Amino acid sequence: MAFIKKIFLKKRIILFISVAVLFLLLHSTPNTALRTKVFFMGYPKAALTSPIIDDVYHNEVDKDQFAEMNAKAYTLTKPPIEKATQGELRNYVVKRLGFIYFAEYYGEG
Repeated sequence: MAFIKKIFLKKRIILFISVAVLFLLLHSTPNTALRTKVFFMGYPKAALTSPIIDDVYHNEVDKDQFAEMNAKAYTLTKPPIEKATQGELRNYVVKRLGFIYFAEYYGEG
C-alpha cells in the first residue's frame, strides 16, 4: 500500500511541476502572455496568427500610468471580433510582475 501511495504522490508532483512550467512558459514574455490571454478569451485563431505591435499612441498618452503599473500597451493587427458587439478586440495592456507577464484587454479608448 505504501508503494502505491508513493507512485500516486510522484504523479501528483510531476503534474504540479508540469502545470507550473507550462504557466511560466505561457507568461514568460509580453507576446506569449498576450497570445495566452487572447487564446483563453476564446479566440485561438487570432491568438496564434495575429501579428503584435507596440501601441505607440496609448504608450505615449498613458505613459505615467503605465510606468506606475510596470506595463506597456500592445495592438493586434488582425484582432478577433467580439461575438456579442461585433467590436474589434485590438488593444491590450501587458503588466510585468517580477519575471512574468499578464495581459488584459485595454479597449479602444
